[in-house]
Amino acid sequence: MNINYSISDCFLGKLLIAATGKGICAVSLGNSADILETSFLDKYPKATQNHNNLGMWINKILSHLNGEELYLDFPLDIQGTNFQWQVWEKVRQIPYGKTQSYSEIAKSLGIPKAARAVANACASNKVALIIPCHRVIRKDNSLGGYRWNVKVKEALLKQEKYTLNLVQTSKILS
Repeated sequence: MNINYSISDCFLGKLLIAATGKGICAVSLGNSADILETSFLDKYPKATQNHNNLGMWINKILSHLNGEELYLDFPLDIQGTNFQWQVWEKVRQIPYGKTQSYSEIAKSLGIPKAARAVANACASNKVALIIPCHRVIRKDNSLGGYRWNVKVKEALLKQEKYTLNLVQTSKILS
């Protein structure tokens, strides 16, 4: 399998995007390009760094991070169990700037006691932002964990709320 990846700067630090011919297989966030790259290459040692093949997707994700692109809908090439896919699809339905609790997602799946399993599915998400697990919080409204750091989760939620406020304000002024 041929995997291309690229690392870009973003307001959160560094962003790694990787894709196969079928779709995006990884989106990772971190402070260090070296750490992101080393971690990624440990899993996919034959991956090739190639910014040109990923340019369109990189630009859309960076626009999303800047509040200019509210929904990301890319083809994905990731593996997961049926349950993980059910969770990820529910998470993708959470509107930009909104949150849901792990418990609410479990209930919507018809398994009200599966909040911990929902959290585990979110933790196994390899495509940050595209499956926006940062929008899933604890039922007490605390942030809970986040694969790419809770401070990143907090920054993403603040950015989304800020963008929504701008959109709503501009609608009122129009």
